[in-house]
Amino acid sequence: MIRLEGLTKVFPNGQVAVDHLDLEVAEGELCVLVGPSGCGKTTTMKMVNRLVEPTEGRIVLDGRDVTHGDPVELRRRIGYVIQQVGLFPHQTIADNVATVPKLLGWDKQKVKARVDELLELVGLAPDTYARRYPHQLSGGQRQRVGVARALGADPPVLLMDEPFGAIDPITRERLQEEFLRLQREVRKTIVFVTHDIEEAVRMGDRIAILKEGGVLAQYDTPAAILGRPASPFVADFVGSDRGLKRLSVTTISVGDLDRPPVVNLDDSLHVARGRMQSEGADWALVLDADERLHGYLGAAAAQGDGAVRSHARRMEAWVPVDATLKQAFGEMLKHDAGWVAVLDGDRYVGVLTPDSLHAALRRSVAEET
Repeated sequence: MIRLEGLTKVFPNGQVAVDHLDLEVAEGELCVLVGPSGCGKTTTMKMVNRLVEPTEGRIVLDGRDVTHGDPVELRRRIGYVIQQVGLFPHQTIADNVATVPKLLGWDKQKVKARVDELLELVGLAPDTYARRYPHQLSGGQRQRVGVARALGADPPVLLMDEPFGAIDPITRERLQEEFLRLQREVRKTIVFVTHDIEEAVRMGDRIAILKEGGVLAQYDTPAAILGRPASPFVADFVGSDRGLKRLSVTTISVGDLDRPPVVNLDDSLHVARGRMQSEGADWALVLDADERLHGYLGAAAAQGDGAVRSHARRMEAWVPVDATLKQAFGEMLKHDAGWVAVLDGDRYVGVLTPDSLHAALRRSVAEET
């Protein structure tokens, strides 16, 4: 969808901001530009919609060279979200979101339907928010309106310049989650600028790390960059804790799971003891007839007579099968647990222990090399 060919920007004072950058962003992909201050990431993004004119090189958008065309026409095909939102304070939320559709001459009914659709999409009920003004919204709500406005005319490409940078950490994390959910629905091609490697790893399908002078240091998936930095500069930039960061981009694989003894709710304690003894374990998972997890049974609680259901303990530490290793590790720490159950819907799949989590991380790194 986006191809930059030898893109270069030299300012009148001779400063090279971007140096012969070659980059491709596939349709529906979220590409993050990240790097230290002065590396040219914002300049690169602004050249895509020609808010900054390149000195050399080509910008190809959906197969069409837009380097020398009408920049106004180009910008109407590209959504733009900035850190300070930039809403028009004298206009209602509905009018802000309707900005580009109105410029394109849409009729009033179509504009209203699109505004309502977009406000719903970003989690702002039209009946509640459409007639409010920007000063009546929180910072996080204004940022959502900024995203809705950028999507106004359903552009194929979205540019986002540190969109969550001026928001408190809790709201920022929630907005990141909401935006990733939104991206799964709309699948726009996005160039996203941030200075925060944590945000880059969380948000990006691919990450472009730039170094001073606008030179591309590495362009790859978050997992590959964390597992196999291309240079000492990249390794230093992503941080010595890149193994921990990699937990957030590595999903659970069923093959990585341990399978401890399993007993049924209606089994006797005698049967449960025998199963644990035969497998050399001091606890067992408790399932019902439909393989739904009901808890666990420790060897000490399995003494005497009776049924498993009367002695099983509730299992608090669990994650869905599509969770990341970071989420699983977080649940272990949260509940001070030695393992976490993995569920596919209600159905039990296996458990992840610290040992198997470490093995999963090493396996994922090996797959990238």
